[in-house]
Amino acid sequence: MSIEVLGIDHIYINVSDLRRSEGFYDKVMKALGFRKGAGPEHCEPCIIDGDPCFHYYNQHLQYTIRQSRNPNNKHDPFSPGLNHICFQLSDREQVDSAANELRGVGIDASTPCLYPEYASDYYAAYFADPDGICLEIVNQCGIRKTIREQWANLDRFVNPLQHLKDK
Repeated sequence: MSIEVLGIDHIYINVSDLRRSEGFYDKVMKALGFRKGAGPEHCEPCIIDGDPCFHYYNQHLQYTIRQSRNPNNKHDPFSPGLNHICFQLSDREQVDSAANELRGVGIDASTPCLYPEYASDYYAAYFADPDGICLEIVNQCGIRKTIREQWANLDRFVNPLQHLKDK
């Protein structure tokens, strides 16, 4: 039996100020099609291991913000730990719509554009949460589709598509 990870099931992000981050993520996650789940009436946080948190869900992913036990520590994307989170959308139009909606609710999202240094069709926008965690929205790139379609023929890590070119 071959094991295959289908995606990320859930992500927990520790935040320095739960209520401030709740206000931010309520806007962001609604713009990205997530629904909020929490305690009574969705206003009170859940408690997990003694720590308050809020959950956001879509059909594929749970994204949870949790009160940090060390709120004075600052996030550093270049220290060990999380660098950024990238949400994949179906196409460029979805990226444009999401970025516009984010900016419309006061989130400082960059203007979407191509990043050919990543892939010829890599189209993304960036923004950061109140703790400086970088968030990204990106279209589903052709390379991802090709990797899925050609998975049985791929066996290399650095550039899995190079193997197809070598044949």
